[in-house]
Parts: sequence; structure tokens; C-alpha cells
Amino acid sequence: MPEPSGSALAAPRIVVAFDFGLRRIGVASGNTLTRSATPLSVILASGGSPRWEDLDKLLAELKPALAVVGLPYNADGSESSTATAARRFAAELARRYGLEIALVDERYSSREAEARLKTARQSGRMRRRVAKADVDAAAACVILDRWLGDEK
Repeated sequence: MPEPSGSALAAPRIVVAFDFGLRRIGVASGNTLTRSATPLSVILASGGSPRWEDLDKLLAELKPALAVVGLPYNADGSESSTATAARRFAAELARRYGLEIALVDERYSSREAEARLKTARQSGRMRRRVAKADVDAAAACVILDRWLGDEK
């Protein structure tokens, strides 16, 4: 049965999120149907340039429609010193993979990620020590949660 005009729903999309860093880039994925995010992994970087071959494999597997990149701001709302590198990374993602890009304020995402991981350890859901890579992937998850929460 055809849908009445004006009520066409947008198709669910897979979204990948990145917590950009000069040494490590945290990665999370989610989708617009369940509006949930899951931390995945970390891509190693050198001076802000990621190991593109690792991203090639990851994005070929996930086949996202959109990438969300955390944009680092200072507490006062000004862009941090790594914001330019994060914008370059986002532009290169768009160029290489043809992805739509969304930039999201990532302020305090690492602190929120650390708090989530601490809670997971205290509850017994996470048994091992928290590594920096865990925090980076969890921060990407926080960034994606923020984007999903803002998306209508």
C-alpha cells in the first residue's frame, strides 16, 4: 500500500564517528534507526594523518552513509589548536570515500567517555583496565550520541 504523500520516512543510515587525535583516532558506529552508538576501535595516526589503509578496510566493511567528526573546541568556545587538522581529516574523508560529513562539538567527550568506562568497570561489565584506546573509541561513541540526539 503506498504511503500518503508527505509522510515518506527517511531510510535508516549507518553512521561512523571519529574522535580525532594527532596520534589516535577513536571510531564508533551506529545507525539512524536505533539511534544508538557502539565504540569500535582506534585508528593509529602520525601527526594527524591516519593510517588510511586501516580506514579503507573499516569503511569498506561498515559502508556508512555519513561520517561524524568531532571538532575540538576549548572551554571558552574557541577552536582548539587541533581543529584545523580535524577539519582537514573530515575533508579528506569526504574526498576519499564520498561521505557526507557532519562536524560535532567534541568538548568534554573524553571526560564523559572516561566516566562511562569507569561506571562499566565498577558494575563489572568491563573487567580489564581502561586503555587510552578504550577512551578514544568511547569518546567517538559520545560524539555520535550527541549527533544522533541532535538529528531529527
